[in-house]
Amino acid sequence: MSRVARFRRSATAVAASAVTVSLAAGCGVLDASGKASESTPAKGNDITVGLLLPETANTRYEKFDYPIIKNKVASLTNGEGRVEYANAGADAAKQAQQLRKMIDDKVDVLLLDAVDAHAIAGEVKKAKDAGIPVIAYDRLAEGPIDAYISFDNELVGEVQGRSLLEALGGDVDISKKIVMMNGSVTDPNAAQFKEGALSELNGKVTIAQSFDTKDWKPENAEANMTKAIAAIGKDDIAAVYSANDGMAGGIIKALEAAGVTKLPPITGQDAELAAVQRIINGEQYMSVYKSYPQEAETAAEMAVARIQGRDIQFDALTRDKVDSPTNKDIPAQLVSVVALTKDNIKSTVVEDGIYKISDICTAKLDDDCAALGLK
Repeated sequence: MSRVARFRRSATAVAASAVTVSLAAGCGVLDASGKASESTPAKGNDITVGLLLPETANTRYEKFDYPIIKNKVASLTNGEGRVEYANAGADAAKQAQQLRKMIDDKVDVLLLDAVDAHAIAGEVKKAKDAGIPVIAYDRLAEGPIDAYISFDNELVGEVQGRSLLEALGGDVDISKKIVMMNGSVTDPNAAQFKEGALSELNGKVTIAQSFDTKDWKPENAEANMTKAIAAIGKDDIAAVYSANDGMAGGIIKALEAAGVTKLPPITGQDAELAAVQRIINGEQYMSVYKSYPQEAETAAEMAVARIQGRDIQFDALTRDKVDSPTNKDIPAQLVSVVALTKDNIKSTVVEDGIYKISDICTAKLDDDCAALGLK
């Protein structure tokens, strides 16, 4: 069976991301059947949420996810709840050790963003056997997961693929050679991104070279791109599909090192500050903006509701269903995404408070920012 997760939306799922749930302190509530929750004893506000994040190469985890989840847990529990945090630094064995330690520490619930979704399944089962619910965060881990919160990953790839075709304009045809720089094979999201992108690109352009990039590392993407340039020729690459912004930076380095002065359209994902700046100066065509505050705050709400036995609130937050290679019908919420280009920087990352214009528009970008009305 494929390790690519399958997503299915219920009829009410589209509205799920807009649900706001009050999680005031107190005892458990009755579930939809009128019975008290049997899966987890109701807890009060004095809870510990274990948060396991996968790596630091992508700046979002340390800058957004961890602090947002920490603050939201505190606000939902009147300051009594706490987050025990560990980052695996892209090391699957290290993350397994971190998860086992959290089991030993008797955390109440786990939010897990897996380095290797398949390899961590055994540890997920150990947590479940210890009575600790596990919510897969951002990446769908295998094993007995209680719920899943992430962005709509196939849509991410579709948005990237459509944007690449738009960047090529009316000159798109099957002779155009594209390089695909996909993410790590240990991350199930990467397969979803690729599938979504190919649904847009197949039959319209030629995928001349395609790579699965180990650990999502920019330096690995740079090395892969150097190989692609040698195989295709630097002047025959019409566009580059990059699954995220970090790899886009490595791709640009490889192209510039090869003497490319007019960069082809390059995609990205995560709306990293460096990528937003590259979009402004024309080095990168687009990124995919994902509302990390929405994802992280919803994850905290799900974790608190789950451990406090608030089944009605938990169900309201998880109206989608997903299948992993090991489990079916996992309650989930899939958050939508936005294509980030020069045209909507102000209405996305600036309005949402991700970055200030003063962060983005350094002296080097003064003229470009002024031209876009960002000054």
